[in-house]
Amino acid sequence: MATSVHRNGSLTPVSLQGFVLVGFGGSAETQALLFAVFLVLYLVTVLGNLTMIMVITLDARLHSPMYFFLKNLSFVDLCLSSVIIPNALANIFSSSKTISFAGCATQFFFFSLLAATEAVLLAVMAYDRFMAICSPLRYPVTMCPMTCARLVLGTFCVACLNSIVQTSLTFQLPFCSSNYIDYFFCDVPPLLQLACASTAINELVMFGICGFIIVCAVFVVIISYGYITVTILRMRSGSGRHKVFSTCGSHMTAVSLFYGTGFVIYGQPGGVASMEQGKVVSTIYTLVIPMLNPLIYSLRNKDVKDALRRLGQRHSLVKESG
Repeated sequence: MATSVHRNGSLTPVSLQGFVLVGFGGSAETQALLFAVFLVLYLVTVLGNLTMIMVITLDARLHSPMYFFLKNLSFVDLCLSSVIIPNALANIFSSSKTISFAGCATQFFFFSLLAATEAVLLAVMAYDRFMAICSPLRYPVTMCPMTCARLVLGTFCVACLNSIVQTSLTFQLPFCSSNYIDYFFCDVPPLLQLACASTAINELVMFGICGFIIVCAVFVVIISYGYITVTILRMRSGSGRHKVFSTCGSHMTAVSLFYGTGFVIYGQPGGVASMEQGKVVSTIYTLVIPMLNPLIYSLRNKDVKDALRRLGQRHSLVKESG
């Protein structure tokens, strides 16, 4: 809902057909460079995450809780980028750069859903590593397939609740006559800037829910890896210690990148200092992190590299026999 301002200062609701996503400014050459960079990063993101999903699905040796969660992380990353980047690419060379009110709300809902899902899922993955390393005898029973499925379902349920609350509170606000969103997708901070009414409740809810999710997730990660570190230092085998450190190091890299950028935007009062800063930070967790995650986990994981090699050999044998 938008509002028009009369001369007497009163606000009257008017129909809002859609928004204009301003995106990134600059000359035509800058826009072309942005398009090329975004397109390459997005293609790498799609290829990397689809490869991870395919390899984990096809290789029976990777049918374990850790890789089950990793496959779900790749799926979430793939969807997260796909909700944002294709539309952003189309808008770079579009003259109108418009997005309908319903389209904006839909994009906002799924972005909130997927971002919150990844935040909780990373904490679940830390708990999985904690159980595998600190309680190896109980691990097969504790992290059975049913438990893993329930944990993933739980992450989606928590994220869905967050998304419903955020979307309903944001899109019931009366928006001013200006429908220009100084961002490259529909997100909370730029939308709140267009509201005519007080956004104190919205900001409090965003800070409360997102801060709670991030703080709880980080707490789980810190506790899990605290115990893991102590367990690793007690290991006598140097090779075993190196393998565990390599796996956990990959996870901590992904966790630090995601939670750090998420906290900058949503987990602190006032958020980012400017929309330009927000655009840069948002690019990191909507495009860069989803692209890096499969690279981090595959390049530093011997099991994944071996699975890729076996898959390649299997493909070569099938091709030769055909």
